[in-house]
Amino acid sequence: MRELEQAKCLLQKENFTCVLCKGEETYTSRQRGVKPLVSWLESDLNFCGCSAADKVVGKATAFLYVLLGAKEVYAHTVSRPALEVLRQNRIGVEYGEAVPCIINRQGDGICPFEEAVLGLYDPLLAYEAIRGKMKQMHLTLDP
Repeated sequence: MRELEQAKCLLQKENFTCVLCKGEETYTSRQRGVKPLVSWLESDLNFCGCSAADKVVGKATAFLYVLLGAKEVYAHTVSRPALEVLRQNRIGVEYGEAVPCIINRQGDGICPFEEAVLGLYDPLLAYEAIRGKMKQMHLTLDP
């Protein structure tokens, strides 16, 4: 089975929020938002060339997939700015639904992480903005 298909299958069957597959290795999370990707990015693991499946991919998440070295990403829902980031970085993308932007959990505005990176085009600057927003929101990575 193709890695992307394997990741999509796990995402749907096991109710994960995101799945990374690279060779024989599979990484999964049920955490919401950017936290699992930031945790993986800050780990000592090498994800370059991985295939990813995710429930929601906004522009911030797209930048994190660039930094992780993903070769392809599937998203149930993807924002149009995220599609632009993925395509500009030559990451294959499949999705269920494209939306103008990702809405916050309260449903009354744009996702704070998508908003934090809206005007950015450099993945490293986006990462700094994401970490800054996490700090501002008092979000910590689980051990």
